[in-house]
Amino acid sequence: MECPHCHGQLSSHAKHCKRCGGAIPTGQHLLEECGLTKPSRAVATTSAVSPSVRTNGRNRFARLGDRFIAFVLDLALLFGLFAIVDAWAIMRWGRFDATELQLTAASLVIATTLNAIILFLYGWLLEAACGATLGKVLVGIRVVRTTQQGALAACAVRNLLRIVDGLGFYLVGTAVAACSEVRQRIGDICAHTAVIEENFGIAARVSAIVLWVVTLAGAGWAVPRICSADNPVQTRYLSQVVVRIGRTGNSTYFRIASFTLDVHP
Repeated sequence: MECPHCHGQLSSHAKHCKRCGGAIPTGQHLLEECGLTKPSRAVATTSAVSPSVRTNGRNRFARLGDRFIAFVLDLALLFGLFAIVDAWAIMRWGRFDATELQLTAASLVIATTLNAIILFLYGWLLEAACGATLGKVLVGIRVVRTTQQGALAACAVRNLLRIVDGLGFYLVGTAVAACSEVRQRIGDICAHTAVIEENFGIAARVSAIVLWVVTLAGAGWAVPRICSADNPVQTRYLSQVVVRIGRTGNSTYFRIASFTLDVHP
């Protein structure tokens, strides 16, 4: 492995350079193995090899299919958290009676804002601290940095740009990653990160599964109790009703403005 400061040669797991004393970033040897950084003394024949080929048997760039599966697993986990905050927001800022639930603009704005914050914090903090969300741990992939930028800053940029990558149900991010030699979406390109395969231990995978199950079970326990509480909050702002859900006779209706959808059993 090469020191990123003085370009001296080091052992693969060195934490400080014996030559210049500089700190070696975590995962520096993985970046060189994956071809994300090129040693300054690289042989000409080696530097001419495509980054997608210059990998070893342990660390390769994550496949798009694996990244999609990890994202679905993360969404399944987050669904439990979303259900809790959505139920809380709707029951406090919505209106309801025996036959109809009325979702006000305030309840929808608050619920959407809380969901976005949870999604960002979940990806940002876990990727910055551990390099992987629970879904990534279960699939076996990890986020690595390709520059000396701090983990918090890099992962913040990476997760903020999900707004762009997620357009068209992640069609934008998928198209960009598919055209990239190192499978980087827009967030990865701007944050100078990449996703590689990682062999997490059994303990990490079991811990991820336990947290995944506990979160969903906790949501299943909490949501009915939140919905049974009668504590609506009245507000002057965004109080207009946007969505109505109720029953008439043997049918259930879903109404947004002038559009109505009737569901018959």
